[in-house]
Amino acid sequence: MPAKMELYTRPSSMEPLLPASRLPELAELSCEIWRRSNRLLEQIPSHGCRIAIAHLVCGMNSYYSNLIEGHKTLPRDIESALRRNFSKKPAERDNQHLAAAHIDVEKLMRERLRAEPELSIHSADFICWLHREFYQRLPEDLQFTESITGKRERLQPGVLRDHEVIVGGHQPPFSGALEAFMQRFELFYGDKTLPATSQLIALAAGHHRLAWIHPFGDGNGRVTRLHSHAWLIRCQADAAGLWTISRGLARQRQAYYQHLQAADHKRQGDLDGRGNLTDRGLAAFCVFFLRGMLDQIEFMSGLLQLPVLWSRMEAHLHLHHAAWRRKKIEQAASVLREGLIVDEIERGRVSRLAGISDTTARGLIHLLVDEGLMTSSTPKGPLRLVFDSKVLESYFPKLYQDLPVDTP
Repeated sequence: MPAKMELYTRPSSMEPLLPASRLPELAELSCEIWRRSNRLLEQIPSHGCRIAIAHLVCGMNSYYSNLIEGHKTLPRDIESALRRNFSKKPAERDNQHLAAAHIDVEKLMRERLRAEPELSIHSADFICWLHREFYQRLPEDLQFTESITGKRERLQPGVLRDHEVIVGGHQPPFSGALEAFMQRFELFYGDKTLPATSQLIALAAGHHRLAWIHPFGDGNGRVTRLHSHAWLIRCQADAAGLWTISRGLARQRQAYYQHLQAADHKRQGDLDGRGNLTDRGLAAFCVFFLRGMLDQIEFMSGLLQLPVLWSRMEAHLHLHHAAWRRKKIEQAASVLREGLIVDEIERGRVSRLAGISDTTARGLIHLLVDEGLMTSSTPKGPLRLVFDSKVLESYFPKLYQDLPVDTP
């Protein structure tokens, strides 16, 4: 067991809650994130396409958030899990449950934020709700944690931990003081007088401080990232779900943990702020976090440039449907291209788009639906584009990356 560390009992121990260092740099990053996030939203004119792509990004967010924790599940296995079709292999099945739970909770969270605009997302109630909703969706054998003594204990979903833990070189606050720490967290980060220009800096700082509090016996990383995602949604910086920070954190997982740990340190002398913890370490984490956000917005902006996206979709037709006659590929392409611009395509429009007769158009529609390129809610309803694992690598290369899963 590690040497005994200081057991924090007073919420003032986690000061500062916002960094005083590197503020011009942080302000500049924040402005650029706002600007590029808004521009990303404008890149996809079709509301229906934005929803479909956001659904894809939700699955990606689950993949990378779980990857950070050392669990990997392929996109097609995630889709199977959402259909409640689980692998017979225990390890694969467990990872599927983790991925599906994350996606379900993210969707539920987005719906709740839309329905409850006055909801305090920084409250212990909301953060415990995220934890409870996630763990209640897991099998019982995944609802366990380990105490500081190494004892395996049953986890209580949505309940603040009642035992002590050590996370790397950091011993989080005393379990008996967690309610006070969470109240201070809500009071500061939920303060409505916090300027809008400081929201993203506060989001980054709050991400570290929630991880530092470590309110639960297990699942703190996932819940912290879900909470940050809720914060992005609430301040409307997530481009309606078209990007996620988890991909960036997973791609720099070692640096992510290193910055988290560096911000755990105590104040390093008179030039390191006025709180108990290092101001320079917190500022460095915030810069890292905001740069990661900007990097992911830029990545998705590149993927979602309509001319480039369309060229990849057209290439997919030529590569994966090479057996079709060239004319058939051209007809299909004209319909898919329209699907990128409008929410839905009425079936009667297909003949005009493709320049074919109504009879030929009906055959083309059946072909597009049967091949999983388009879908419809009803047999005669309007058509929408499909974004799933079958077209994932062609339409959105590098969205999912095969990263190592070893724990730092």
